[in-house]
Amino acid sequence: MEIKKGIAVSPGIAISKPFIIDSKDYRIPRRSIAPTQVDEQIKRIDDAFSAAEEELTSFGREQEMVEESIRDIFAVHLSFLRDESFKKQVITFIKDDLVTAEYAVSTILREAAAKLAAVEDSYISERAADIYDIEKRLLTQLLGKITRDVDQLSEEVVIIAHDLTPTQTASLNRTFVKGFATDSGGRTSHTAIVARCLAIPAVVALEDITSTITSESTVIIDGNRGVVIIDPDEDALVQYERYARDFNRLEIKLKALSDKPAITRDGVEIELLGNIEFPGEAHLAVENGAGGIGLYRSEFLYLYSGSEPTEEDHYEAYSETVRNFKDQPIVIRTMDLGGDKLPHVKRSEAEGNPVLGLKSIRYCLQNLTLFKTQLRAILRASVLGDVRIMFPMITNLQELRQAKMILRDVMEDLDEYAVPYNASIPIGAMIETPSAALMASLLAKDCDFFSVGTNDLIQYTLAVDRANERVSSLYSVADPAVLRLLRGVIHDAHKAKIALSVCGEVAGDPEYIMLLLGMGVRSLSLAPPMIPEIKQIIRSVTIEECNQLARKIATMDSQRQIKNYVRDAAIKILPEAF
Repeated sequence: MEIKKGIAVSPGIAISKPFIIDSKDYRIPRRSIAPTQVDEQIKRIDDAFSAAEEELTSFGREQEMVEESIRDIFAVHLSFLRDESFKKQVITFIKDDLVTAEYAVSTILREAAAKLAAVEDSYISERAADIYDIEKRLLTQLLGKITRDVDQLSEEVVIIAHDLTPTQTASLNRTFVKGFATDSGGRTSHTAIVARCLAIPAVVALEDITSTITSESTVIIDGNRGVVIIDPDEDALVQYERYARDFNRLEIKLKALSDKPAITRDGVEIELLGNIEFPGEAHLAVENGAGGIGLYRSEFLYLYSGSEPTEEDHYEAYSETVRNFKDQPIVIRTMDLGGDKLPHVKRSEAEGNPVLGLKSIRYCLQNLTLFKTQLRAILRASVLGDVRIMFPMITNLQELRQAKMILRDVMEDLDEYAVPYNASIPIGAMIETPSAALMASLLAKDCDFFSVGTNDLIQYTLAVDRANERVSSLYSVADPAVLRLLRGVIHDAHKAKIALSVCGEVAGDPEYIMLLLGMGVRSLSLAPPMIPEIKQIIRSVTIEECNQLARKIATMDSQRQIKNYVRDAAIKILPEAF
C-alpha cells in the first residue's frame, strides 16, 4: 500500500481500477514554407478556428444539463477563438517567419500559456491549462483527430493523468468515471471548478502519480483529504468504504441547507458570500446558498484576451452577475493587475520582484485610462442592484483617497452625459498588507466596509511565499502575529461602525470558522462549493462557544498549538468533514 498526498480540489471518495490517460502532448516541429504557400497556411488557420469554434459551440449544445459555470468557462474559450487580434498574431507569425500553421499556433499559444504559468498568483497561473486546451483543440483540427479511448469506457474507473483540460473533464462519462487524480493542477484551476460542478472526486498536484500506478492497481481517491492510496490493504478498503457512506450522507444533509439561513444556535445570523471570477460562477454561488458576491475578481477580463476589454465588456460581465442576485450585494474588486499579472498587451513590462512591485491599486493609479474605463462600467451597473466597489492592496490612506478622487472624476463625467449611476455606491478597501492592518482605524474613516484578504495578509506578514514548498509550512493564519493583526482590524472596523468581511481560503476552512466568529467576524466570502459545509458549522455552534474558543486561542503563542486546538474543536462539530 502506498499513500500519495496532493491537493484536494473536489470532495468525495472514489474506489476503483485506474484508467491511465497517455500524457503525450503534440510535438510540433518547425517546418519552413515557401512564400507562395502563405495563403494556403492562412486558409488552414481560418478553417481550424471556424471548426474549433463550431465544435465548442456544439459541445455546449450537447451538454444541456451542464452547470452554467462550466458553460461560462467554455464561453471564455470561445471568446479567445473569436478574438481577431489573437488570430492576427498567428497569421503575422506565418507571414514573417514562413512557418506552418500548426507550428504558429503551437508557438503563440505555448508562449501565452508559459507567461500565465509563471505568474505567482495561483488564480492566474492555473489558467495556463485553458490555453493548452485551446491549443489542443486547434491542433486537432489542423492535424486530425486523436484517439479518445476514454469515450469507450464500459466499466467504472478512476482517471489517472498528467493533467486534464477543462474540456476533457467536462466530457468525462460520469456513469463510469468515479474520480480522477493528476500529476499537476491547482485548487483554483478551471479543471478543478468543472470537477466540483460535476461532483467528481479529484486530487491534483501529485507530481508523479502517472508513473506510480499500474493498470492492475486498485486506487482510492480521497477528494476530502487530498490523498490517493495505491493498492490499499483490507483495513484501508473497509475504512474508506465507511468514509464513502458517511460522505454521501453528509452531502445529502448539506444540500438541504441551501435555502436555510446561516444562523448560529443562539440566533446570530452570519452573512455567507461567494467568491467568483466569471459571471457564470454566480449561478454556482446561488445554488450553494450564497447571499451575494463578496469578491468578484475582475482582472480576468484582461488576462484572457489579446486586446484590452472595452467599457461594454466590463458592463456586460457585471450586469450579468447582478441579475443573478437582484438586491443582494455584489462586491467588485477593481482590477488586481500589475507585477506578475499584466494584460496581454503590456506583458513586456514584467518586473523582477512583482509581489512587491507596481500592482493592484498602484497599477490602477498609474494606468488611469484602464482604471476609469472599469470604474465607468461598475458605476453604470450600480443602478441594476446592490453593487459595491472594493480597492485591492491598499497600503496607506493616500492611495485610498486618490482612488476615491478618481472615482469622483468618473462620476462627474457620467453626470455630464446624464448617465445614471448610484451616487452613494459603497466603497471598501481590501486589508491584505500589514501596513493597512496597522492603519485600519484611519482607513475606516474613508471606507464603508473592509474585506480582509487573508491569503496576502498572511504572506506579507510572515514573509512567506505560499507557493514555495520549502517554506510553505510556515504559511498559516494560525500564526499569532497574523491573528493579532486580524483582531486589530476587526476591532477598528467595529469601532468605526463599518462592515467587515473575511475572504481568502481561511473563510472556507472548516477548522477556523469558530475562531473567526469568536473574534467578531459576521461576514465570510468564500468559494461557492464550500458554502454548505461552512453553513452547517455555523448552524451547529453558539457565539458564546466561539467566544470561549477565541479567548483560549488568544493565550497561546504557538502556531502548532493553535492549529491543533481549532482542528479538535471543528472535528467535534462536524466529524464527517475530517
